[in-house]
Amino acid sequence: MKGILLLLTLLLLSISDILVAQTKKQQPPIIPERVINIDFNKTSGKLNTMFNDCVGAGRANEGLRADWQQQLAYVKKECGFRYIRMHGLLTDDMAVYTVDSKGNPMYNYMYIDVLFDFLHSIGMKPFVELGFMPTALASGSKTIFWWRGNVTPPKDYEKWAALVKDLTRHFTERYGAEEVKTWYFEVWNEPNLDGFWAGTQEDYFKLYTYSAKAIKSVNSSYRVGGPGTAGAAWEPEMIAFCEKNNVPIDFISTHAYGVKQGYLDEFGNSGTVLDKNPMSVSGDVLQSRKEIDSSTMPHLELHYTEWSASYTPADPIHDSYHEAAYVLQKIKQVGKAANSMSYWVFTDIFEEPGPRFTPFHGGFGMLNTQGINKPVFYAYQFMNRLGSIELVNNDSTSWVCRDSTGNIQALAWDFTNTHPGDSVHNQQYYIRDLPSKSKGKLKVNIVNVPDGTYALEIYKVGYHSNDAYSSYLALGKPVQLNRQEVEQIKKQNDGSPVTREMIAVKAGVPFTKELEIRENDVFFLNMIKL
Repeated sequence: MKGILLLLTLLLLSISDILVAQTKKQQPPIIPERVINIDFNKTSGKLNTMFNDCVGAGRANEGLRADWQQQLAYVKKECGFRYIRMHGLLTDDMAVYTVDSKGNPMYNYMYIDVLFDFLHSIGMKPFVELGFMPTALASGSKTIFWWRGNVTPPKDYEKWAALVKDLTRHFTERYGAEEVKTWYFEVWNEPNLDGFWAGTQEDYFKLYTYSAKAIKSVNSSYRVGGPGTAGAAWEPEMIAFCEKNNVPIDFISTHAYGVKQGYLDEFGNSGTVLDKNPMSVSGDVLQSRKEIDSSTMPHLELHYTEWSASYTPADPIHDSYHEAAYVLQKIKQVGKAANSMSYWVFTDIFEEPGPRFTPFHGGFGMLNTQGINKPVFYAYQFMNRLGSIELVNNDSTSWVCRDSTGNIQALAWDFTNTHPGDSVHNQQYYIRDLPSKSKGKLKVNIVNVPDGTYALEIYKVGYHSNDAYSSYLALGKPVQLNRQEVEQIKKQNDGSPVTREMIAVKAGVPFTKELEIRENDVFFLNMIKL
């Protein structure tokens, strides 16, 4: 009898376990929900727009090209950049400096004038990088890049200073002192790397001293700084040197990139790995600000005059939809620590490793050579469309703003570093078709929105959404794009709203919008009061 009861008990327990298991299977999975709660009436102040203060370009001579100028005018219009920084202003292909038969210096600014006049015509200002060395003034023959920028110190520092002074005087005559006061003068580029500076740190500080004093001799209000280093290097040393030697300095500049493995890949041949550190790049910026604040010159501005996910012009993350969310994540993390963060660069018309032969090759640009918008372009376009008044927001991966006319803008994203780790290079990973996984629901909830009728536009960047590289993959990755293929990719990724609708907001009723969000999606909501 006891045996029968035991069997019945075991049978009942088994049936119970089966029923529990079936019940669990029938229950729908819990979908995560991220809620952005906003009060229209609670503001946190003026939106910090350091994100579009400056943008990078390859070298000055490329700025004489019609397609480069057309792309810059477009990027300026859509993304609002105010300054532009580039290499090679003094390199031989700009024909700035030579000597006569007696060895006397001869200055020529015709090419610089064409370039700077164009910048002026579209409302942009130069972030003047002084470099590289004119051959006639160079102490050696060491160069960098396909276009042979000379990286040696001057053979005569007095003649270097005379060139800098005369160039600064020329700028003053051509554009006026009040205009040039708004510019920045940065001395050299990444002198802590042997590839960019054939001298020592002491030699660089000597170059900086001669340059800064030459600029200030024209107008003491002109702004000069450095050291323009790779990897946030030499900042305390730079400040200490200037303090000890009474050398003028107005800002600290440096660079950071979000990959592991070194800082310089001249011809785009090395492999890279996107850093898994969630504070890569932004951690450097915060540390730089901390170093300045704790120095004897806490008033100095901080400019990151180059930054991106990767330091090589052959990294497919630059073309990927992941780059848009990456950029937004880093800028949000930086907050007010930097006065500017200059994305490197605005266009793939960029010839450090020489002209490129494929339309998508992992180039630095926001636009490819044919002017196709990459996903990162839209990240900057969306930021530029934010209203000037930021609203209080506890969500760490979004901005919500309004403008003076009552329109509301919300920019929200997911950044998920899906890179598999050190065993795989970016160059093997980001060239693939990379479908995104669901991250659940995103709900934007705004209370105290003034009642009325609004046009709601929703824009999106993500996998197969304003994702030109995926369109290129679908075409079979042609080595060259014909005119029809370029237009097809542009049309498929033209930044049009994914939805448009009319919204009636009633007094006392919150505005709520729920969206499906996936890994590395970026959403921009634009509520236009009618």
